[in-house]
Amino acid sequence: MDTESGKLTVFFEGPFWVGVFERISGGKLSVCKVTFGAEPKDYEVLAFILTHYYELKFSGALETEVKHIADNPKRRQRSARKQLQSPGIGTKSQQALQMQREAIKKQRRQISKEQQEAEKQRKFDLKQEKRKAKHRGH
Repeated sequence: MDTESGKLTVFFEGPFWVGVFERISGGKLSVCKVTFGAEPKDYEVLAFILTHYYELKFSGALETEVKHIADNPKRRQRSARKQLQSPGIGTKSQQALQMQREAIKKQRRQISKEQQEAEKQRKFDLKQEKRKAKHRGH
């Protein structure tokens, strides 16, 4: 049976408040990082999720093991307290975000390289055209 779960962690990083969306679908973890700016209120986070969730760009999927825990209220309370005490995001999420950054970086480099080559070719063609124009008779 395929299970899907999602998690949002909001924390303070540097001068901004950051939210990390983690999505586990079919045993694969995808992550997206969002910068909120000022400390978001609960209703602002909910409004953001409702309006912009489908516009988020999640990272590539990483294999992860899905842990099934008992639906015991005391256990849930204990895990919530534990999560509040631990700052930041999980290492799997950090790896996924790093992979996403590297993919974007590689894509940007490729585009910039293509633009540079196109500009170089344009200048070469212009130079060749000027050269031919000089050798033509009046």
